[in-house]
Amino acid sequence: MSAVYAWLRRHQLLVDGTLALVLVLLGLHKAVGTGALWQIPFLMIMVVPVTFRRKAPTTAFWIGVAGGGLQALTKGGPSPADVAIVVLLYTLAAYRPRSQSVPGLLVAIAGSMVALEYWMADSWAQARHMLFTGLVVYGGTALLAWVLGDSMRYRRAYYVALEDRAARLERERDIQAQIGAAAERARIARELHDVVAHNVSVMVVQADGAGYALAGEPERARQALTAISATGRQALAEMRRLLGVLRSDDQAADLAPQPGLDQLRDLLEQTRAAGRTVTFTLEGEPRPLPEGVGLAAYRVVQESLTNVRKHGGIGASVCVLLRFTPSELHLQVTDDGHGAAAADDGAGLGLTGMRERVMLYGGTLAAGPRETGGYRVSATLPLDPDQAAGRRQLASTGPGA
Repeated sequence: MSAVYAWLRRHQLLVDGTLALVLVLLGLHKAVGTGALWQIPFLMIMVVPVTFRRKAPTTAFWIGVAGGGLQALTKGGPSPADVAIVVLLYTLAAYRPRSQSVPGLLVAIAGSMVALEYWMADSWAQARHMLFTGLVVYGGTALLAWVLGDSMRYRRAYYVALEDRAARLERERDIQAQIGAAAERARIARELHDVVAHNVSVMVVQADGAGYALAGEPERARQALTAISATGRQALAEMRRLLGVLRSDDQAADLAPQPGLDQLRDLLEQTRAAGRTVTFTLEGEPRPLPEGVGLAAYRVVQESLTNVRKHGGIGASVCVLLRFTPSELHLQVTDDGHGAAAADDGAGLGLTGMRERVMLYGGTLAAGPRETGGYRVSATLPLDPDQAAGRRQLASTGPGA
């Protein structure tokens, strides 16, 4: 049934033309049978507009009414082709607002009364009887056609509104999906940068040390190569975890353990093995961290140590400070090297990634050269989830919102 309806909608001109042809044949049969051949032109004027009733409902209706009026004035009598007026009135109500269809309804009812008087009223008593009959039969038919057409117009507008709403929701869903995909790409890019930059820099430093010690200190060279091997395995393990997130359909890869402050001492030992002097200070009472905050703190320390190896110069030492308060975690990494500002002026991918991580959890980050030389990275992360959510909202709306 739906296929038939779809075919009819695709061939509206053919359907309306067929309906007009049927009405013309019925009208011709009546005109020829009664000998009223002069009615044929008026019949054609009334029926032919049915063919283009959907393309121009208003024009078609008023042309049809004009043909019907001429037919009534010539006292040709009622004809089966008069159904064309009902069809045109229905179309007018279905495709045009009430400001246009209501006058058409009134004209159709008044026209039917006038036609009855011309056709059948030979006396006042008969005229009153015909008037009542016209109101019930002709006027009732016209009113029914208008009601059906107006209801169809309302339903059509309702369906159009539903389709528009569905399309708008689909566009919003696509936009949200794009935003989510962009956020996920940014997260993975930060992870890749931190993993690759840190581990590769450690491997480069160890390889350089092994090259210098290869001739005179074979044992030290062997230790450096062992450190390179361990660092490479660690980098591969973290890369596999990230690739697992990209390839997983059920997000099972997200369950893989991620580094946090528990692994911070291993990170510092790795930096010491690369030839740096690292001092670690813990203040306050450690406490369990909310999900993601530990990873953000770990990555900030990791990126800061990577920048020291890249830009601090030979012999630069590092101080790492963790301070726990009842509501916040304060993190500071300082060095006495040349400073990272000369390399990226605080606008590199590493510092950008750190800021994004910290802001994601409602924290703040400051990074820049020290007055006494070297570089300092300071971060504050709220430990209260409600406080973090409020800070994230404030950061997203801005102070002037």
